[in-house]
Amino acid sequence: MIRVILPFHLRNLAHVCSEVTLEVEAPITQRSVLDALEVRYPMLRGAIRDHDTQQRRPFLRFFACEEDLSHNLPDAPLPDAVVSGKEPFIVIGAIAGG
Repeated sequence: MIRVILPFHLRNLAHVCSEVTLEVEAPITQRSVLDALEVRYPMLRGAIRDHDTQQRRPFLRFFACEEDLSHNLPDAPLPDAVVSGKEPFIVIGAIAGG
């Protein structure tokens, strides 16, 4: 099981608590985790990734094992600790402003 932590606004949209668990088939990548998340919570489609390009939305970042994975290739394998469920895959809403 893959653990995913969502930011507050996406938790509200999906009607979930702080962490969700997903059954994801190998290989475990950002793309496969986000695909599984959007299948289970269809209201998140387009909120994390653009509908057409599948690119990460601005002001969202992906982290795992204290590493920023936001600019990694979507099909790059996630760390073993995420695959084993020891560590969560984290979606963070970035803050900007002056």
